[in-house]
Amino acid sequence: MSRQNYYATRKRRFKQEVNKKFIVNLANTERRLQPRLGGRKLYFLLKKQFDKNGVAIGRDRFFNVLRENKMLVEKKKKKPRTTNSRHCLPVFHNLIQDMKITAPNQVWCSDLTYISTQEGFMYASLITDMHSRKIVGAYIGDSLESFGCITALEKALKDLPVDKKPIHHSDRGTQYCCHEYINRLLDNGLKVSMTEINHCYENAMAERINGILKDEYELDHVFSLKKQAVKVFYEAVEIYNYKRPHLSLDYQFPGQVHSKAA
Repeated sequence: MSRQNYYATRKRRFKQEVNKKFIVNLANTERRLQPRLGGRKLYFLLKKQFDKNGVAIGRDRFFNVLRENKMLVEKKKKKPRTTNSRHCLPVFHNLIQDMKITAPNQVWCSDLTYISTQEGFMYASLITDMHSRKIVGAYIGDSLESFGCITALEKALKDLPVDKKPIHHSDRGTQYCCHEYINRLLDNGLKVSMTEINHCYENAMAERINGILKDEYELDHVFSLKKQAVKVFYEAVEIYNYKRPHLSLDYQFPGQVHSKAA
């Protein structure tokens, strides 16, 4: 190897190492906010900063850098469910099966999940718009009773345009079948839709949102205090809505799509 080639190679390797450190630092900064954000979304969020600083890196090489630094996200094991569908309350048919959803506030899906603390369990109620993927209603509390789901519904209804009447889709849990919840939906002109046979698959988006909040924002941790869980839960909802790019939305944010289309 000539002297010129030697120094050119050393200079190139040094630049690559500097670039790797820059990439890892940027990735760590974003991961502090979104600890388990997937590699594709992370690459999308950081791409402009790479280009701005003259760092030319494709997605495959970006994944290699993450892998070298043990920053790839591993899948977590599934946790127990909170749905009790064995009851004598009225149930409804699935109105959204094979339905094409084209706009916000056309269909909302709802679900309930638990969060562990050393002071006991807490239960998070979520309502998500099935077009924009935005969480439009959220509440976390101590009880599995219907109060939490009704409170999340009230928050969603508060921001609903007066001319919109979405279909409300859920599983057949007692919280969603109780008279108070159903009456609140009907009084506001919302149609009621529920899962029928394959509960998980018929409410897959709601289940997926639960999984994202737990897996990517570490809501599956055991918090020391309930007030810590409450704080992290609402922060996670806000970050998911306005800072997490969504693949099915062409890497746009749910809150952005919801506001723009609505």
